[in-house]
Amino acid sequence: MLSHDRVWAAIDALAERYSLSASGLAKRAGLDSTAFNKSKRLSSDGRPRWPSTESLAKIIEATGASLDEFTGLVEGRGKPGPGPLPARRSSVPLLGFAQAGAGGFFDDAGFPAGQGWDLIELPAQATGTSYALQVQGDSMLPLYRNGDVLIVEPGAATRKGDRVVVKTNAGEVMAKVLDRQTAKSIMLVSLNPDHPDRDIPMRDVEWVARIVWASQ
Repeated sequence: MLSHDRVWAAIDALAERYSLSASGLAKRAGLDSTAFNKSKRLSSDGRPRWPSTESLAKIIEATGASLDEFTGLVEGRGKPGPGPLPARRSSVPLLGFAQAGAGGFFDDAGFPAGQGWDLIELPAQATGTSYALQVQGDSMLPLYRNGDVLIVEPGAATRKGDRVVVKTNAGEVMAKVLDRQTAKSIMLVSLNPDHPDRDIPMRDVEWVARIVWASQ
């Protein structure tokens, strides 16, 4: 039986199939990055909000899934089997950490906004929503050196032990190891022992992106 909960569960399952969060899936499909946020699945008075057929068509096309595969997810018949990914772009935007910390370069989900970036060839580990940050200075030694390129994925789910890039509302951008993240705060372990670990309130965090590849 078609239900509100099953349709949204199918969207989440499709995102997981391609190692994306719900916001990452929306972004890949050309939708607003908050289109599939859990907060938007119910109206302010508690009534269910359904995704549009246009949105469903776009995420099916963006992931390369078939309508039958998505219907199977709705009906609880399991995740779609392995299949070819859609064609992806051959290059990603390349920014310096100074650019990443400046205002106006990102949307509220941590994706580069605008055009005119330098580009770098897309590594195999990256996805169509990835972008590159170039390390500047020695604050990330010994793991990352000045000039190293980090490929980050804003839409990817993160867990304890992942290497991440975090931007604060004050414009500070840092690469750390994720130790813990709750609704209230995020605990980050420094890569460089000369720099302190950080426990940052989530209200002060603009975005968190997982590092999926580094040019070391």
